Amino acid sequence: MEVISMILDTAKYLGPCACGRDHALRTKLVVCESGALTRFDKYMADCGLSGFRTVIYDTNTYHLPGLVHVPAGQEIVLEAQGLHSEKGMIERMMKDFARKPDYVVAVGGGTLMDFGRYSAWKLGIPFVAVPTIVSSDGFTADICSIIIDGQKKSIPMQAADAVVCDMDVIAGAPMFLTIAGVQDIMAKYISIADWKIAHLVSGEYFCQRVCDMAQEALDIMVRCAHELEAGKAPDLEAMAYAQMLSGLTMQILSNSRAASGAEHLVAHLVEMKPRGFEQAHGLHGECVGVGTLMCARAYHELAKRERVEVKPFAPLDRDWVRAVFGPLAEGIFKENENDVLQTFPPEKIQEHWQEIRDMIAAIPSYEELDALYAKIGAKHTLAELGIDEGVREDFLNISSAIRNRLTLARMTRLIKD
Repeated sequence: MEVISMILDTAKYLGPCACGRDHALRTKLVVCESGALTRFDKYMADCGLSGFRTVIYDTNTYHLPGLVHVPAGQEIVLEAQGLHSEKGMIERMMKDFARKPDYVVAVGGGTLMDFGRYSAWKLGIPFVAVPTIVSSDGFTADICSIIIDGQKKSIPMQAADAVVCDMDVIAGAPMFLTIAGVQDIMAKYISIADWKIAHLVSGEYFCQRVCDMAQEALDIMVRCAHELEAGKAPDLEAMAYAQMLSGLTMQILSNSRAASGAEHLVAHLVEMKPRGFEQAHGLHGECVGVGTLMCARAYHELAKRERVEVKPFAPLDRDWVRAVFGPLAEGIFKENENDVLQTFPPEKIQEHWQEIRDMIAAIPSYEELDALYAKIGAKHTLAELGIDEGVREDFLNISSAIRNRLTLARMTRLIKD
């Protein structure tokens, strides 16, 4: 395997941009290298990090074959069974800190990253990410996706000062985790379209530089997916690059706009468990992969219309919200108090409909994506995630209700049937 000591030149994304903003990044170093963990102390010195470090594992990552345990002032090993990104669970872990660390190191996947990121943010100390899988794009992000009072929230917190990715460890990960990472990045087909459409109809802030980063990550992962489809070995270095690049888009924007659209909300619903999702389960990438399929089908169905008629804004039906979300309903009402659908005239959708159709055309069809996911062994049905097929018809309404972000899925509330 070729050794790569710096997979991202972060400097080229910084500074004044044509979008009018001056972009910055907290992450100083991104390493993707065979044997990287044997040189961990050197990388920390390169980043100016020293002192008492608390290293967080779960019981799965702690016992990974071949994993080099970096020296630590304290190791915390969390029970992997039932572990999820929940505010109370993270704060309970923090009570086990022997002392306030000089910095926190999280070793594992996306959930462990949220434990490290949140605790570092809460304590005002640096955070270092050590991925053991390439199953999501959160390693270079500054977004913490956690459950607060039963509702999934994506909150800007703190990016890692360094990301140290040992390719020897990554290579030993089960294939289903790698496939979930493929789906997480291929979801950018929807998130990029949603962002462009929102900018078109509402004038929402848009940065071409950041969009190009997300598109580059998508293009790389699409190539990797088709190589898997052809029976080739996974290009783990390219996959890791795509994940890190996508995460940096979130750090630059301090939100997940370029990397997360309507398709990502499936993952939130699986954790929130409203009506029809009571038995839902699945990895983040698997969930957004199915969400991508659902959105692709709905968006292409919309695009069959040569023109659309719109209707005035109306708030979510409160009885419907209570019926679907039950005890979570009050959180949904609060999330939708200042509905983004009120930030532009519905006629803007009509005015730009042909351009919207053109953007949808850049998304592969449901049939293409479904066939690809099936061929590479990716989850691609609601049933595989334990989601009731009965929610299919109301899927976009349910998913778009949980986040007040302007997506084409949310805009369907302004389009006449």
